[in-house]
Amino acid sequence: MDRVVDEVGLGTHANAMVGQLSGSQLSRANLAVALLGEPELLVLDEPTVGLDPVLRDELWELFGALAGRGATLLVSSHVMDEAGRCDHLLLMREGRLLATGPPDALRARTQAGDLEQAFLRLITASEVAA
Repeated sequence: MDRVVDEVGLGTHANAMVGQLSGSQLSRANLAVALLGEPELLVLDEPTVGLDPVLRDELWELFGALAGRGATLLVSSHVMDEAGRCDHLLLMREGRLLATGPPDALRARTQAGDLEQAFLRLITASEVAA
């Protein structure tokens, strides 16, 4: 238990009751519970929503470390700078798959400077094709 509490940055709140935690601390406590069994697959739905930039960065470092240890992480996010931290993307809109691939490949395919522009160009192209 100490390992996961430290990994999610809750060491100073290890003895706090869950009801006393802030929203971001509660999110990290939920992640700690998910990490207890050292899962091979983690499905994370917008895991950094509402977190400050420092904590977001720390969690993405943790996600990278987990992946480095062999875990597979499936992360949903509407934040494109976070999507750029992933190895492989599935870009979806209204339940339809628009594109898949590594971030660099998607930027190159759409001739976009960033993933947000790439996503917008894919949306426009799908609307024209429809």
